Amino acid sequence: MVSLLLVAGVAVAAFVGFNIGGSSTGVAFGPAVGSGSVSKTGAAALMTGFAVLGGANSGTNVIETMGGRIVPSDQFTLAASVAVLFFVGLALLVSNLFGVPASTSMTAVGAIAGLGVATGSIDWEVMGRIVTWWLVAPITAFWLCAVIGRYLFPHLEARFTLESPGEETTLRERFGAVLVVVIGCYMAYAAGASNVANAVGPLYGGRVLGDAFLPYVGLAGVAIGVGAFTIARRTLDTVGNDLTDLPILAALIVEVVSASIITGLSEIGIPASLAVSATMCIVGLGWGRATRTTKLADAAAEAVAGPPEASEGEAGGVTVDAIADGDEPETPEPDEVAKIGEEDPDEVTAADLFDPAATGRVVMLWILTPSISALASYLVFRYLPVV
Repeated sequence: MVSLLLVAGVAVAAFVGFNIGGSSTGVAFGPAVGSGSVSKTGAAALMTGFAVLGGANSGTNVIETMGGRIVPSDQFTLAASVAVLFFVGLALLVSNLFGVPASTSMTAVGAIAGLGVATGSIDWEVMGRIVTWWLVAPITAFWLCAVIGRYLFPHLEARFTLESPGEETTLRERFGAVLVVVIGCYMAYAAGASNVANAVGPLYGGRVLGDAFLPYVGLAGVAIGVGAFTIARRTLDTVGNDLTDLPILAALIVEVVSASIITGLSEIGIPASLAVSATMCIVGLGWGRATRTTKLADAAAEAVAGPPEASEGEAGGVTVDAIADGDEPETPEPDEVAKIGEEDPDEVTAADLFDPAATGRVVMLWILTPSISALASYLVFRYLPVV
């Protein structure tokens, strides 16, 4: 019976890692594959290697947190570990069904918290610190990218436009190709640091494969690699070829900021969601870019006095008389960057860059999935003879 449970535990952990490899590879290397900088096979190999590297370094702190700090490690019997991993796998299924990047980290912590509350063994101080960072990390991601989008993105876009390398590549194109691959590797490292624990944290808590980290990281790494070489190919197609609303430069900014936040949290042992941080980076970048059409002073004055009425003969700041006389509106040179408040609202619209309704649905599911996981885990461990 114990050996059967062990096989089940390893299988469920491998399933979780497999799905992590499938989803995270597209996020990390979608821009690189889409721009032709690396092949799908190359992306899968890099994803596997750097995810293992992240899990073996920064990820061990997260494994310890999920395998013995939220609840004592002696609570992770083999049956309990299998049950917790089942909830993580269920979260992946729900996220795939709804098409929302649900957080496996948050769901895994929720399941472990449910175990701790049911057995009266949860460490509320550790749990409180984790939840605090869950609130701080996405807010930080949003505002960092909002500032970049409002003040820096147009300047970066004017100077560092990244293009797909052609047959006769220029130095700029080669630099862009190398850059997207390097940042993809960094994203893969962060994915390993945060997600390896989701696959094997409960098993490490029960020390079912021994006390060393290597077998657990190896198990997760192999599973992530299998996912990267198989189901990730479709994800790479989706992310790499459907980036019309998220240019390569914007994707790289999102990757750098979100990966840095998650790597930093992993170093201090906080299990946090790469998907949540990346999504909030996208929202923040879009919102920041959309707000370039208005100066802060003008927005404040309009809020107090109301919107100014258009004077007779004016249309969007260009007079009808001027158009009638044949005077065209001044168009900035291609390399010029419009100042804040002078952006063309028809070119930079909030509707294209930021969707509050969609963001609200995503945030609701982020809250819902770990809550359901925690409640289901509590009921299972409280009323069924699992532990």
